[in-house]
Amino acid sequence: MLAFPCNQFGAQEPGTDAEILEFATSKYDVTFPMFHKIEVNGDGACELYTWLKAQQGDGADIGWNFEKFLVDREGNVVKRYSPVVTPDQVADDIAELL
Repeated sequence: MLAFPCNQFGAQEPGTDAEILEFATSKYDVTFPMFHKIEVNGDGACELYTWLKAQQGDGADIGWNFEKFLVDREGNVVKRYSPVVTPDQVADDIAELL
């Protein structure tokens, strides 16, 4: 799992990268990599998210923080998950790729 903080959703991540990392690790015991804060929608969307969205359907905007994409070892986007889907709920799909 990888995380890309974004402040485009209700201003939930207004802090610096360091502040976001501290919050995520201290409050939620996050152990996966957290990257630089980015934009995922609009003209300023980073290329990764533009590509991810294009690989799964019509390139629809990210609806909210915690939207997820499952990518296989070859770099193919396998599935897109809504923000309410938990990492535990994605576990079976991950196991199928191993």
